[in-house]
Amino acid sequence: MKDINKIVKSAMTSLIALTTATSLVNPAHSAAREKMEKCYSIVKTAMNDCQTATQSCAGSATKDKQPDAFIFLPKGTCNKIVGGNLTPVSQK
Repeated sequence: MKDINKIVKSAMTSLIALTTATSLVNPAHSAAREKMEKCYSIVKTAMNDCQTATQSCAGSATKDKQPDAFIFLPKGTCNKIVGGNLTPVSQK
């Protein structure tokens, strides 16, 4: 049983390391990100792409159209969406 645990832990560690290394050095990922823009205030609950001012991870938006939550869209698309903003909207 201990050998199986070691194998599983080793496989998981390798998978995480490989995924992290690939995303850090993949130039295609960086080039694709440059063609995208953050679009604020149009996100559905729990569908944001990255951290907000009040939460630290993706998928953590607590309400629809949360002003500080964003999703990545192709450049030029956000301004075509009703309510979409390129900067976070101040919460009042």
